[in-house]
Amino acid sequence: MNKPLAERLRPKTLDDYLSQKHLLGKDGPLRTQLKNNVVPSLILWGPPGVGKTTLANIIAHETQRPFYTLSAINSGVKEVREVIQSAKRQEGLFTTQNPILFIDEIHRFSKSQQDSLLGAVEKGWVTLIGATTENPSFEVIPALLSRCQVYTLEPFGKADLLALLQKAIQTDELLSKKDIQLKETDALLRLSGGDARKLLNIFELLITSENSDKIVITNALVTQKVQQNTVRYDKAGDQHYDIISAFIKSIRGSDPNAAVYWLARMIEGGEDVKFIARRLIILASEDIGLANPTALIMANNTFQAVNTVGFPESRIILSQCTIYLATSPKSNSCYEAINQAQHLVQQTGDLSVPLPIRNAPTKLMKDLGYGEHYQYAHHYKDHFVAQEFLPEAIQATTLFKPGANKREENIRQFLKTRWKDKYRY
Repeated sequence: MNKPLAERLRPKTLDDYLSQKHLLGKDGPLRTQLKNNVVPSLILWGPPGVGKTTLANIIAHETQRPFYTLSAINSGVKEVREVIQSAKRQEGLFTTQNPILFIDEIHRFSKSQQDSLLGAVEKGWVTLIGATTENPSFEVIPALLSRCQVYTLEPFGKADLLALLQKAIQTDELLSKKDIQLKETDALLRLSGGDARKLLNIFELLITSENSDKIVITNALVTQKVQQNTVRYDKAGDQHYDIISAFIKSIRGSDPNAAVYWLARMIEGGEDVKFIARRLIILASEDIGLANPTALIMANNTFQAVNTVGFPESRIILSQCTIYLATSPKSNSCYEAINQAQHLVQQTGDLSVPLPIRNAPTKLMKDLGYGEHYQYAHHYKDHFVAQEFLPEAIQATTLFKPGANKREENIRQFLKTRWKDKYRY
C-alpha cells in the first residue's frame, strides 16, 4: 500500500469529516446548502492541513457533480480556459448540476488569471471552489470575491487531532494490525502545528521506523525520530506562524535587532512581502496606537510601497518600517478599549440609543422626542458641553484608559479637564 496515511484516512463523506462544526454541524450553513443541493461558488479560507481540498472533494461527491481541479502553483490562464471549455461541453449533460472547478492556493493566481474565471462563474458554467491560506479580502480580486461566499475553516483543536490519531490506530489497514499506545502526545501535536496532514505524516514516520509491532508513543521517541531543521522557513507550515509571532513580539518588545533578524528569516524563506506589511499595519494600531499615531501612517504607506516596488527592494522598506515601529513608544489602549466595548455589548445586548442623540429626519420622530435636548458642541466654549452619550444602563462605564506615555498623558489631562468626575484615571 503506497498511499501515505493522510491519504488513506481522507474522509469521503460529511459525516466522516473532522471538525468545522460551525459550517458542517447539524444546522451549519454549508451542510444545509448541500442538503438542498445548492452549492454556490465559494472560497475556503483556513490554515494548512484543515481539510480544504478534502471538503471540496466531498462537496462534489455529495452533489454528484463533475469535478475539475487545478493548482495555482502550476496552472495559468491557458489551463483555466481549457477546463472551462471542458465544463461548458458538460453543460448539456448536467443542466442542473454544473461542474465544480476546484483551485488550490487560489491566492497565488495573478489578477489576469483570476479575471479569466469571472465569465464562467458569472454565467454558471462552473461552480468555483477556491482554497487559500491567505485572507481572500487581500488576495482575491473584488469582482471574483463578490461572486463567491467565503467560509472560514478553523484550526484543529487538541481534541480533534487526538481523535484523528485514534482513528488512524483503530481503522487504518496497516496501523490497526499493530499494538500502538499513545502515552504522550505533546511533542507530536507541537511538531504538527495544528496541521492534520503533517501530524499523520509524522505519525506514520514514527510507526514505520519502529521494527516492533508494539509501539509506545512518547515525547522522547518523537523528538528522537523526527529531525527538525530549525533554520528552514516553511511558509506553508508551523514555521510560518512561529516566525511571524517572533517578529511581532520582538517589535512589541522594542527590540529592533531581533525584529530585523526575524524579518530577514521571512525574506530569505520567500515569505510574501504583502503578508509581512499587513501584519505591520495591525501592529501599528494594536501595540503602538495613540502613543504614536504616525506609526499607522508609516505602516500603511509601507504596504502601498512594497506593492509598488516589489522584491527585492521592498526588503529595505520593510526594514525601515520594522525598526521605526520597534523603536516607537508602545500602547495597547485602543486594542483594550475595543475588546472591552465588544465584551460589554455581548453582555448587555441591544441597549436603546438615548433620545437626545437619536436621528430625527421626520416630523413623527421629532414628535416622539428624537433629538430633543441635544446640545450641539460647537455652540459652546472650547467646542464642548457635558452631556450623556451612552445608554442609561451603562452610563458609568469607562472603556478607554490612556496608556502611560507622553501623548496619552495629554489625552488623559484633556479628558479629565473636560469631563471632570466622569473620567477618573
